[in-house]
Amino acid sequence: MERVEIWQWGLIITSSLVLFFLSPLAKNTDEFFRAKLRKKAPNTFMLMGSLVISWIFAKSITNAANLGLEFGIVGGVAYAGYYLSFAIAGIIIYRIRTKGGFNSIHHFLTTRFGKGAVTVFSILIAVRLFNEVWSNTMVIGSYFGTIGSAPYYWAIFIFTFLTLAYALKGGLSSSIFTDVIQMGLFTLLLGVLLWALFKPSTDFSGSAVLLSGTWSFDMGLNLLLAAVLQSFSYPFHDPVLTDRGFISSPKITLKSFLWASIIGGICIILFSIIGVYAQSQGMSGQAAVEVGKAFGLVILLVINFIMITSAASTLDSTFSSFSKLLSVDLNLGNSLQFGRLAMAAVAFLGTIPVFLDAEILSATTVSGTMVIGLTPVFTLWKKEAPKISFHLSVFCGLLFGVLLIFSWFPKTLIFTSGKYADLLWINFWGILCCFLLFLIPLWMKR
Repeated sequence: MERVEIWQWGLIITSSLVLFFLSPLAKNTDEFFRAKLRKKAPNTFMLMGSLVISWIFAKSITNAANLGLEFGIVGGVAYAGYYLSFAIAGIIIYRIRTKGGFNSIHHFLTTRFGKGAVTVFSILIAVRLFNEVWSNTMVIGSYFGTIGSAPYYWAIFIFTFLTLAYALKGGLSSSIFTDVIQMGLFTLLLGVLLWALFKPSTDFSGSAVLLSGTWSFDMGLNLLLAAVLQSFSYPFHDPVLTDRGFISSPKITLKSFLWASIIGGICIILFSIIGVYAQSQGMSGQAAVEVGKAFGLVILLVINFIMITSAASTLDSTFSSFSKLLSVDLNLGNSLQFGRLAMAAVAFLGTIPVFLDAEILSATTVSGTMVIGLTPVFTLWKKEAPKISFHLSVFCGLLFGVLLIFSWFPKTLIFTSGKYADLLWINFWGILCCFLLFLIPLWMKR
């Protein structure tokens, strides 16, 4: 075994064991599903940190670095556009709780649109959580070996098992507690990485970063505008985010979400600078991997540890959210035993796709486009729309997602050029259609 691999295994095993022993043990359902330790809900700092690190997952920071390589700093800013989701979700959830009196997303949907809507919504978020498992563990596996190799699979299995172990111990309490630690580690490691990039010997400066991209549709603005459009629906199909919107007081929740939007976006932009550096050096391939190799063992291990930290945070949050979905939201078994069994089930099922062709899986992934039908459902939450409005809007969004996946959308309706132009305009026309289909039954009812 090479020296790098030994250090990598040491990082995974040591960090996971430390988190396991530090994690609180949930003794009742309030602690396991609602993160109420000693009857206290998370404060602003804890909730904000948990939100940020649970969304800075391994796949997202890999994408941020690669977008920095492709588009310069504009790529990082474009990807950071998705973090507007926190601000939008925070404001809407605050109003749903204070003005509407709802205590969860499922409570809101059941009251307004009935059990059929809850079933459709639950399927969407279950698929989302299922995909979170394999999409993050595959990134970890890629740092240990090529896809299909024994080290690749062993890294995935061991990482998943160790993360599951401390998630089983405390549920959402463990998730939020360890998120604070992981956020601290991420910040420290990101600081070390940026110091390595900007030290005098590299001849790389802030001005090089600012001048690295072109603010045009061809070079990243398509993605930025698409991210802004999707931010009005994307957060609501992610229970990792929305579960945290109902565990603290409304005011603490709102402040946490607004700060998470700012800090999360900044973190993504800063990490994209890795890609900007790779661009300045004429590198190609996976930006983070290539930069790590160029700087030697220490920086490569720092990047690896950032990936491990972010992936573990997302994975334990996924386990706790899936457990809550089945146990509390769908009321299939509100007990610690059932909650822990649900965690083990999604860990097992979510690992199966690592053996399959990623291109086949991409067609079944619930993308941001496929859930744009949730936009009118939540932005117009005050309107007493008929049940059919929910279904028309949601299934319209799914239809536009299919058009994107199979490239069936008319080119005449795409008015910009470059990469992600189809993503932008399919989302634009799709959201417009979703609003119309949501409102027409309401107008007819009146």
